[in-house]
Amino acid sequence: GIGTVPVGRVETGIIKAGMVVTFAPSNVTTEVKSVEMHHEQLVEGLPGDNVGFNVKNVSVKDIRRGNVASDSKNDPAKEAASFNAQVIVLNHPGQIGAGYAPVLDCHTAHIACKFSELLEKIDRRTGKAIEQAPKFVKSGDACIVKLIPSKPMCVESYSEYPPLGRF
Repeated sequence: GIGTVPVGRVETGIIKAGMVVTFAPSNVTTEVKSVEMHHEQLVEGLPGDNVGFNVKNVSVKDIRRGNVASDSKNDPAKEAASFNAQVIVLNHPGQIGAGYAPVLDCHTAHIACKFSELLEKIDRRTGKAIEQAPKFVKSGDACIVKLIPSKPMCVESYSEYPPLGRF
């Protein structure tokens, strides 16, 4: 075989042979040996491209779905122990308070995240805070919540890396 060939979409920047990438949150670092798309060798993968890339000395067991590979030397992705998210409750029976733990789908990760704190309720149209530290939110409400993933997860701020900052 030619080793392990992870597959994914280039979200920002490029990927090309010779780059050293780190997979987060697995924390595995390796060199990219080659990049391909539809079984054709590529000089580089660009945003939007679904590519496979060959990596040496990485077992399939070392990395998993939802990992984010990024340039080790240039602002590499890191796992988030917690993060603040803007959430709109579309359709939910009853009210939601701290402790609620829905499964989030963020890029290709699929992970339960607990609402550890409701920080503020906001106006859906303006984004302005209308209530600090609400006890509960219900259908139709928008809020900022502190989320704690149940297992290591990679997210980035929407302002810096939009594809990795939405779910």
